[in-house]
Parts: sequence; C-alpha cells; structure tokens
Amino acid sequence: MLTVDHIQMGVLLPKPPGQGGGGGDQLVERLASSFARALARFHPFAGRLAVEETRGSSDDGGTVAVSLRCTGDGAEFVHAVAAGVTVADVAGPLHVPRVVWSFFPLDGLVGADAAAGSRARPVLAAQVTELADGVFVAMSLNHGVADGAAFWHLFNTWSRISRSTGGAGGHDESAISVPPPVLERWFPDSCPVPVPLPFGKLERIVRRFDGPPVEECFLAFSAESVRELKARANAEAAGPAISSLQSVLAHVWRAVTRARRLPRQQETSYTVLVGCRGRVRRVPQAYAGNAVVRCVARATAGEVLDNGLGWAAALLSRAVASLDETALVDSVARWHRHPRFAYLAGWWHPAVMVTGNSPRFDDFGWGRPVAVRSGSANKVDGRATVYEGVDGGGSIGMEVCLSPEALARLVASGFESSCEYVQIWVPCGALAPP
Repeated sequence: MLTVDHIQMGVLLPKPPGQGGGGGDQLVERLASSFARALARFHPFAGRLAVEETRGSSDDGGTVAVSLRCTGDGAEFVHAVAAGVTVADVAGPLHVPRVVWSFFPLDGLVGADAAAGSRARPVLAAQVTELADGVFVAMSLNHGVADGAAFWHLFNTWSRISRSTGGAGGHDESAISVPPPVLERWFPDSCPVPVPLPFGKLERIVRRFDGPPVEECFLAFSAESVRELKARANAEAAGPAISSLQSVLAHVWRAVTRARRLPRQQETSYTVLVGCRGRVRRVPQAYAGNAVVRCVARATAGEVLDNGLGWAAALLSRAVASLDETALVDSVARWHRHPRFAYLAGWWHPAVMVTGNSPRFDDFGWGRPVAVRSGSANKVDGRATVYEGVDGGGSIGMEVCLSPEALARLVASGFESSCEYVQIWVPCGALAPP
C-alpha cells in the first residue's frame, strides 16, 4: 500500500450549539487537544518513515527496506475556514463543490512520498474546516502504515475523547470505551524484519496514475432497503446465508454492469478487501497496521445480469469464505518472497469493481454526523467505498466512482429507487488542485 494514495475520510457535522463569538476557536482547541490525546494512544503514527538501501552486485541491484520509526515528530493538524460553504452544499442532492477536496490534508501523495527525499512528511494529518453552518472533521493517513480499520479505530478514539471530555483538562482516559490499539507488528516466522525489497531504490516501486475522468455518486441505502435486498438474495441463493453487505454489493455490481453496457462474454470482476482481524488468531481486532487481503469474484457480464441477485451475492460470499486463516497466512508468508504492490493503474479497468472500508463512526459530542465523505485519493472507475449509513440501524452508504457515461446511465435506469437519494459529484478529472 506504499504505492497508493493516503486514506482520506471525514465526517460532516452540524454546527455546535453556542458556537460564535470566539466559539470557533474553542472548538478547534477542543478538537486539537482531543486529537493529540488520541495520537498518544497511537504514538507510532507520530513517527516517520525511514528508508534503508543496500547496494548489491551488478546482477541484483541491491535492496530497499522501509520502516516506521517511532520518532515522536508528531502529526499535522490544520484549521481551515470555508465560510461560503454550507452543510447543504456537501450533503444535499446537488453537485458537491470542488472545495470539498481541500478539506483533506496530505493530498496528492502516495505512501512512499513520506519517505522520499530529504523532507520527511508526516504519516498522519487531521484537518478541521469550519463551514457556514457546520464543521467538517477529516483525517489523512499513510496507507503504507495502516488500513481502513486502523484509520477508523483512531478516528473513533479521537471522537470518543472529544465527546466524553470536551477536550479539556482533568480528563479520565478510563472513561473512553474504545479499546487501545495493539501496536505490536505481526510477521510470519519466515519473514525477515524489516522486509528487504529487491528494488534497490524506493522510487522504482512508485508509479503515478493519471486515469480517465470519473464521476462519483453517493448512494444511501435505508435499513429497510438493505433488509429487502438481503431477503431477496437469500431467497434466490442456494447455500450459506448471504450477508447484508454482500447483498448490497451484488445489487450494485449488477446495476453497474448493466450501466457499463459490457459485452455479454466480457469478464467482469468484483474485488473485496477482506480483513484479517478476527480471521487470523494472531491478528487481534485492535491491530493497528495493514491487515487486509484481496479476494476476487469473477464472472461474465452475461452471467452477472442473467442469474439474478442471489447468484451474484453467492459468488461474492464464496470468494470471501475462501480466505480462511490458512489462506490468509499463506498469502502474507508469500509476499516477502515475491512482493507485489497496489497500483491505481492495476485497479482501473472498465469491467472491474473494487470495494473496501465499511466503518462505523461516532459523533464528536454535539450531534450525529450529517454525512461522511472522502477526498480526492484513489478515485478510479469502479471503486465503491462503503460506509455505515448516517441513520444507523443497518443503513448503508456507498460512494461509487464510474465513467461519466456509465454513471449517467446508472442514474437514468432508476437504480436510485432502491436508495434514499443519489448525490452526483463533479467530474474528478476536471478538478484543479484546491
């Protein structure tokens, strides 16, 4: 994950009661203080990436190893004001303004950039942006350091500290119900630490990707629609029970396949990032690192469209179930011998879907989030990011990136009737840097 953009996620919150007359400064102080205390729990994220290169013979070219050093140099905290932007601009059914991407720090960087050159960049940054009638709280975390589960563990630790103590002195850390992170790294017994990568130079593994323009839509599935999709998938499928998430992903896969107008014999695939936490005994739920493996379901476009929701959901279910503990450990054990890296260019294909995330998030002490949104990072055709619905209770939010033509057909098909609303974002490829 050193070769992909940072994880960028944030929540849109209502304006805190009584904010005004200096209330904004108090809010920022509260969030900065609680962020610092959360970072104390996740102190490796206050460190820096270090690179060690070894010279080899003319045949092998040497190796490079990347380590996270617990230097205590700190994370970045940014306070910004977007007085002309309202909550409705971000969460409403209108085009989201380009300024939204500027709510996220460390933008335009891949993980390896934090270790490149003489100026070491932080691996973590937070930004609090005051809007006209709300607040956007965002974080960017180096994906080479941690995955989405660790990201939301830190984010929810921050929100719980803010909510329970108000960021003031005299706090009681024992009152924070979020478990502390497990900072010990786990490697297979045969894996050398740090891992020597056979590239000689770090820059040799980095590939920049400038893909075709995509547009984003945000789908909000109510708890009732999720239950209906799950019931339908299980009624149609033969075999093990289909989960709510697998039912929704299959529904989206079929709709996107139709909107893309793929040839019937064209192979289409759905890649799901599967977490090792809870599947590998040596990787605890609170593990603060990267603990994900990709699984892939494949079928022709004709099969996905003709065989129904239950068939597609069962295909996804079997792909996930194939990653038992033995398969996951073997995958990690093979990696150091034949290291491979994630590239946006590898993710992009007009017949591919990729999904990760699926977090649960908390409020910061003055109201439940109105919406959750991401930054400009890792936006490619076919990427679908899953969130807990802001209404809770089993609702699901999903951010889908597609080509402009396919997205227009998706919306015109009436697909949004299964969702509470569809919000269309401006074309990513047309955006200038903030």
